[in-house]
Amino acid sequence: MQQDIVGGVDHCGECGFAYDSVTARDLPGRLAAAGPRFGAALAGIPDPRRRPSPEVWSPLEYTCHVRDVLRVQGRRLDLALRTDDPEFVAMGREDLVVSDAYNAQDPRVVVAQLAAAADELARAFTALSPAQWERTGIYNWPVVESRTMLWLGRHTVHEVEHHLLDLTR
Repeated sequence: MQQDIVGGVDHCGECGFAYDSVTARDLPGRLAAAGPRFGAALAGIPDPRRRPSPEVWSPLEYTCHVRDVLRVQGRRLDLALRTDDPEFVAMGREDLVVSDAYNAQDPRVVVAQLAAAADELARAFTALSPAQWERTGIYNWPVVESRTMLWLGRHTVHEVEHHLLDLTR
């Protein structure tokens, strides 16, 4: 996933996602929609465990990854609300594919877990006060930088949107 800064705006050169296209008001709904969208997308794939090539994750692996991203972002949000400028540790996404045996998991269970994580994170963002949206944490991607919780939410929506596209590649 490539992220560019285009005219001072975070933008994904691969999928076209523009971070500023998601407002704080829209963000929770965009997250809550992730479960049904991934469920529908995965249901339409005859073999969700098949990798299109050895170096590209399967649709099920991408779905597991998004589930885990939603969970991790929820923990990061909680930490940033309790601690000033916490440093967010990398989630180890490449390791999780193997250590958690993503491709051996039950797709129906994964989709249900993704939906629950998306709903929980959407509720957490809904509950933020204006000042809490501006709280910051040190994010390690694409460069080490202080990021607001609005950026964290937008980045999470980007993960959902980008990896939905990955399911059909």
